[in-house]
Amino acid sequence: MADSLKDAPFKTVQVEALVVMKIVRHCSNSFPTTATGSIVGMDKDGVLEITNTFPFPTVDVTNAEGGHQNDASALAAAAPRAKANIVYQNDMIRHLKEVNVDANNVGWYTSATMGNFVNSSFIENQYHYQRENERIVALVHDVSRSSQGALSLRAFKLTQNFMTAFKEGKFTTESLQKSKLSFKDILVEFPIHVHNSHLLTTFLHQLPVAPTSEDVTMPTSLADLQRDPVRMPLHPSVDILDLSIDPFLEKTCDLLLDSIESHYTELNNHQYYQRQLAREQTKITAWQTKRKAENAARVAAKQQPLPEDEWQRIFKLPQEPSRLEGMLNAKQVEQYSKQIDGFTASVSAKMFAVRGNLLPE
Repeated sequence: MADSLKDAPFKTVQVEALVVMKIVRHCSNSFPTTATGSIVGMDKDGVLEITNTFPFPTVDVTNAEGGHQNDASALAAAAPRAKANIVYQNDMIRHLKEVNVDANNVGWYTSATMGNFVNSSFIENQYHYQRENERIVALVHDVSRSSQGALSLRAFKLTQNFMTAFKEGKFTTESLQKSKLSFKDILVEFPIHVHNSHLLTTFLHQLPVAPTSEDVTMPTSLADLQRDPVRMPLHPSVDILDLSIDPFLEKTCDLLLDSIESHYTELNNHQYYQRQLAREQTKITAWQTKRKAENAARVAAKQQPLPEDEWQRIFKLPQEPSRLEGMLNAKQVEQYSKQIDGFTASVSAKMFAVRGNLLPE
């Protein structure tokens, strides 16, 4: 992953605060349905700057006959590569260019729940964007994590090796061994920096300052600001002393078990293919041995030998299933494992601090 980050056309992603607010609002209003949209900006000195965003329109299937919530989520997840939304995106970018706003498409964003975003729809959307432009990222906003007060916004990009393999469409055991492609080589993550304008930064610095009755002496130079910097007040909180187990930890563990079960299902399917292939190869070997014996007898009788390649018409080898779904499941298991590691760090520290009161005397 470090090599992939080194070879990338940019090193970090800078997101404007207004863009973050738009993405958070759209994803929160659409929850639990998946929310998607386009992001625009520019690449400058190794930094991908994201300056504006707009959501994709989705079809309302809740009021339609036979409509279901899963149908709406599926349509929203596939919205970035839908033909109607591609036309809509081009029209929006043209309008943004007319009002002198950054009109370079630099990717798309999507919402997630409990870190569950590594799936075939996400890969197909990112491939749709990245095959035409390398300076493309996918922003993933986790609504569940952000609802607890900590913003969860991550930037991902497909690696070049995975792009090549996905273009060929071959995810067989032989092709993966040749390319040395594993689940760790699917995505590369970029650091995100939230950028504020100088006017907004000045406003934020003034918010936590308590009003004073006395006259405030305004600084007259930059030296005055450096000599007497702005003092941020402390905001004590007792929430960190709560010993209850994080409910997200329990939910993430359940999702992790589901992903592991799906991974084992894919492994069982591949083992079933291997057993079928072994049976067919045994039949082919027996047929070839019998045909060679017949030809030897025919040659001894001075007769024309029979062709030995008829087994290709008689026997049909089973088609190897794609290993892509198994790789995506393994990548999702890795994502859940990292989340659990982050959850248990704070919980374990609290339990260690109070273990004296928990142990029996």
